Amino acid sequence: MTGVLASQHIEAMIADGTLSSNTDILAAQVQPASLDLRLGQTAYRVRASFLAGHGQSVASRIDEFVMHRIDLSAGAVLEKGCVYVVPLMESLDLPADVQAIANAKSSTGRLDLLTRLITDGGTEFDRIPTGYKGPLYAEICPRSFSVLVRPGMRLNQIRFRQGRSVLSDAELSALHETDVLVTGGPAVISEGLGFSVDLRPSTGTLVGYRAKPHTGVIDLDRIGAYDPAEFWEELRTDKGQIILDPDAFYILVSREAVHIPPSYAAEMAPYFAMVGEFRVHYAGFFDPGFGHAQAGGTGSRGVLEVRCHEAPFVLEHGQIVGRLVYERMSEVPQQLYGQGIASNYQGQGLKLSKHFRS
Repeated sequence: MTGVLASQHIEAMIADGTLSSNTDILAAQVQPASLDLRLGQTAYRVRASFLAGHGQSVASRIDEFVMHRIDLSAGAVLEKGCVYVVPLMESLDLPADVQAIANAKSSTGRLDLLTRLITDGGTEFDRIPTGYKGPLYAEICPRSFSVLVRPGMRLNQIRFRQGRSVLSDAELSALHETDVLVTGGPAVISEGLGFSVDLRPSTGTLVGYRAKPHTGVIDLDRIGAYDPAEFWEELRTDKGQIILDPDAFYILVSREAVHIPPSYAAEMAPYFAMVGEFRVHYAGFFDPGFGHAQAGGTGSRGVLEVRCHEAPFVLEHGQIVGRLVYERMSEVPQQLYGQGIASNYQGQGLKLSKHFRS
């Protein structure tokens, strides 16, 4: 097999112990091309973000940086601006030819909840080398809102790949000719499929949201429970441009609608820093079937999680702000995104996380 491992391969990894847990792994954790990871019983408030580094365990680094230990069993608040490390329920025993990559789930990123995977001996966030055997940890830093969490909550997810799977620009262009990958804008292909920001909506003047600086706590188990006006300022313009304020967090939307064919998966990656000092998208996995007709989609626009750095920046309608990197699946998943599973964002436009009322 070569490519991103599909759901049926992930299920086989659970069965043979490649993926294990101190409690049973739930069927609902298995997504078309990834596995949701669950928070354990304890969170550690630490002085700073860290990587374990060569030859060192995360547990030993927690001992070095810990400020206090928090029992999550009855629910606990992770406060805005603080850094926490939470041992996850799952652990890995990867084969010598399988590597893994992690990313925050969509709802996590839309709350500006910076969540990254760290491992023993790790020198990068969210990257797990072939043959890794050991525990997994989530580093969590709430940026805009304090959140209430409990054991078993799923804030990030992990993919597995075997061999080379990323499409070259030539391969991506050929795929776009046979399976249209993007509608609503031109296919800009350069180290992936570029996408731009929509600041001229077809109806109305609402182009996005900006997180309010002083809000209440969000309970991550409460779906559709919160009034957006208590947490977000609406961004409206009829000029096709907005000015991003330094260190403010924005929810915007792509001009283009994305299509992910069943034999492929995609990951959202930052665009080049030369176009502006801002970061787009903290949660970047697009499953096979996302926005695709075979899974009941008619194209789904990408929600952009934007944070500006250093200086105010003028963002213009149609400006390219990110890119999608497409990868081959090792096999078509038995279940596609949007088909019979909890797919909250199929067919989406501008949309806050599932915790807010429509």
